[in-house]
Amino acid sequence: MGKGYWVATYRSISDPEVLGKYAALASQVIQAQGGRFLARGVPARVYEAAGPQRCVIVEFESVAAAMAAYESKTYEKAREILQESVEREILIVEGV
Repeated sequence: MGKGYWVATYRSISDPEVLGKYAALASQVIQAQGGRFLARGVPARVYEAAGPQRCVIVEFESVAAAMAAYESKTYEKAREILQESVEREILIVEGV
């Protein structure tokens, strides 16, 4: 089984201050769960149908580890900070 990758794309951010509070806690939680941030920020260039939205890519040892991190009680507390301040998609993809 390959590594697991957590890919988050943000469609909209209505309150950057709330996102900052979330990011401070979420970063600690994700790293404590074994996640390693590979990319975080806005695209350097956009091709095809994607918009210039914030993107975060985190590597985990496996898909199961990525799913466990997202579903953990500690990450749930970080997600609660966001409330309605962002609209995003989070995908977990298996590496090759």
